[in-house]
Amino acid sequence: MTLSTIDMKILALLQNDARVTNQTLADQIGMSASPCWRKVRKLEEDEVIQGYRAVLNRKKIGLGVMVFVRVSIDSHSEAEAHKFEQEVTALDDVVACYSIGGDADFLLQVVAQDLDAYADFAMKVIRRLPGIKEMQSMFVLKEIKPLVSYPIKAG
Repeated sequence: MTLSTIDMKILALLQNDARVTNQTLADQIGMSASPCWRKVRKLEEDEVIQGYRAVLNRKKIGLGVMVFVRVSIDSHSEAEAHKFEQEVTALDDVVACYSIGGDADFLLQVVAQDLDAYADFAMKVIRRLPGIKEMQSMFVLKEIKPLVSYPIKAG
C-alpha cells in the first residue's frame, strides 16, 4: 500500500489531534471537506487508522508504577508461544507485549498502582503464565519520551 503526501499529512494531523473537525483538517491540508472525509474513511477502511483514543496520564488514574518485564519461555514451539501470547493478551495490567529477538522471548509493559501491587501481580500472575522459564523486571524511574505518535514524513 502506498500512501500519498496528502494521506501522510492527514495522519500527522490526526495523530496530533484526533478530535480535529473534518473541516479544520481539510483547511489545514488545503482541500475541500468532502474529499478529505473520503480520504480519512479510506485510511480507516484500510486499517492505516486503527482507532481513536484519549491519551491518559497514568499517574492521575492511580497507576504510579510502570515496569518492563523481559520474559524467556521454556519451549520455542509455536504452540507454546501462542499459548503464552493468548494468556498475556487477556491481562489488563499488561498494556503492551512484544515478541523480541535477543536473550529474551517477550517484552511486557506492565502498569500497577504501586510497588506492592506490581510485586503481587508479578508473583501471582506473570510467574504463573505457561512456559515461563525466566523473567526480569526493569522499573521505569522517569518517562523521558513516552509513545504518543509515530514519525510521519509528510512531504
